[in-house]
Amino acid sequence: MSNSAPPAQTPRQSVLARIAAAASEAGRAPSEVTLVAVSKQQPWSRIEPILAEGQRIFGENRVQEAAARWSEPRQALPDLELRLIGPLQTNKADEAVGLFDVIESLDRDRLARALADAAQKAGRAPRLYVQVNTGEEPQKAGVLPDAADAFIHDLRRTYDLAPEGLMCIPPQDEPPGPHFALLRKIAGRTGLAQLSMGMSGDFETAVRFGATSVRVGSALFGERAPALPTKDPV
Repeated sequence: MSNSAPPAQTPRQSVLARIAAAASEAGRAPSEVTLVAVSKQQPWSRIEPILAEGQRIFGENRVQEAAARWSEPRQALPDLELRLIGPLQTNKADEAVGLFDVIESLDRDRLARALADAAQKAGRAPRLYVQVNTGEEPQKAGVLPDAADAFIHDLRRTYDLAPEGLMCIPPQDEPPGPHFALLRKIAGRTGLAQLSMGMSGDFETAVRFGATSVRVGSALFGERAPALPTKDPV
C-alpha cells in the first residue's frame, strides 16, 4: 500500500475548484463560469505553464503589450481567446479590433463610434461588454449606472453594435456583493446575458451573484510588478 500524498493542485486547478464550489453553492453548473487568466504584466515564464494546462482565455490591459506577447503564439493556438479588460484609447481602436476577440471596456460614445468604424474596416467584430462604474468613482473608467440603459440603447440604435454583457470593478474599500448585484440588475433590464465580474480577491462572491466570467490574475500567476502610468483614454 502506498502512503504517498496526492499531488498538490496547481494554482489553476485550485481556482477552478473554487469556482466550481461557489457555483454549486449557488445552484449553478461550474460550466456556466469562464475563467479569464489576467496575464497583463506577467512574464512568459509564468504564462507558459498555464497554457500547457489548457488555459486558452486571457485578459490584457494594454493593446501594445498584448500584441507584443500574443501575436506569435496565437498563430499556433487557433482556440486562443484574448480579452481587453483595460481602458481603450480611441486611437487604438483599429489595432484592438484586429487583435482582441472580446473588448470588455466599452464605456463612451466616442469609443463606440471608433469601434464601429474599425469593425467595418476590418470586416471583423469583437464581442463587446459595457464597463459600468458601479461605485461612481471619478478616477475609474466606466459608464455610470444611471446612464447605462441609455448608453446600451444608443449602442444598438445609433452605432449598430450588439453588446453581449457588462463588466465592473467594484471599489476596493467596499464589499463587492452590492456592486455585483447592481450589475446583474442592469444586465437583466437591458437584455444582456454575460457578466464579467470578480477578480482574485472576490471571484467566488461574483460567481454566487451570477458572474459568467471571472478575471483572475494574482491567484493564478502571483503578484505582478507595479503598473506603469498610462494616458487617460480619449
